[in-house]
Amino acid sequence: MTAVTALAMPASERFVAMLESEWAAGAAVAPIDDRLTKSELAHVLKVLAPTSIIGSDGQRTALADGRPAEDGDALVVATSGSSGFPKGVVLTHEAVKASAELTSRRLGVNPGTDRWMCCLPISHIGGLSVVTRALHTGTPLSMLERFDADRVRDAAANDGVTHISLVTRALQQVDPSIFTTVLLGGAAPPKDRPSNVIATYGSTETGSGVVYERAALDGVEMRIDEDGQLWVRSPTLLRCYRDGRDPKDSNGWYPTGDVGAIDSGVLSVSGRIGDVIVTGGEKVWPARVEPLIRAMPSVAEVVVVGRDHHEWGHEVTAVVQPTKLGQPPTLESVKDAVRAELPAWWAPRRLELVEAFHRTSLGKIERHRV
Repeated sequence: MTAVTALAMPASERFVAMLESEWAAGAAVAPIDDRLTKSELAHVLKVLAPTSIIGSDGQRTALADGRPAEDGDALVVATSGSSGFPKGVVLTHEAVKASAELTSRRLGVNPGTDRWMCCLPISHIGGLSVVTRALHTGTPLSMLERFDADRVRDAAANDGVTHISLVTRALQQVDPSIFTTVLLGGAAPPKDRPSNVIATYGSTETGSGVVYERAALDGVEMRIDEDGQLWVRSPTLLRCYRDGRDPKDSNGWYPTGDVGAIDSGVLSVSGRIGDVIVTGGEKVWPARVEPLIRAMPSVAEVVVVGRDHHEWGHEVTAVVQPTKLGQPPTLESVKDAVRAELPAWWAPRRLELVEAFHRTSLGKIERHRV
């Protein structure tokens, strides 16, 4: 058994040094967002159950309710929590190393000439995997506490940063051409992105992205079951959740919870199983509707949900954050945008306007709060 050390500190060279030090001592590491409120911190600590915590002041505090991990475990990472219920994911050193090697091989990263930048939260796999990828491959690394467009541009110009991971909201604030490669996580990547912006698919459970531009990394297998759910088998997968549950089947396949299709090795994802809207007996996938509405000039952001309806079961509803300039969209204009590409029953029957959406630290919309 091995200790689990929570690191509750900003993204910095000090964090990287502490991560390496704890690994060298045989401990697994649980990165914690140092900006959490007291109640949020208590909840995350309950989920991740570290045996001790080191804060920004460098002081270590033993935690009475912590539990050790298995030998060979490297990380205990909280899922992003966009559903409101984060889980603790246990990743082994072998899985972390495999993720670093498979990603770097696909991108052709050269440790002698390239440099990674981490500017996403290190408490989640999107930012943390940049750090572990650089460490395992010996690639130089620059750290920012959080995304700042000006500092990111300066790092590309002055520090030789060539590779970066971003989410779509951050990509909109920088010129991607200043980098050799931009890994883009999250939903709804822009269709007109330049060729050096690589849309990725993955999760905390898969140890970061395992599908790049809809094609699986070497050594990663995909299949679709009879219900349309995507399953993944990969050397990068989690060992188990922190409560001991192993979501993989007896053959090592992990059910992603996403519905999709695979055609000649090319993956298309329709959306989360739990997000599907059944209206009048027809299925509507928000992930296919939202990009059509988001492309409207009057729309800054949109979430499509199903509201309870006495006749249809659920009513397709577009919850829209309008742009600050001009008039907000009308229900008819939203319907027209959807009907131009999809069958009529996919079009929202209801429109709700909001000033902003609640988001996670990664910028993901918290759909459970819509």
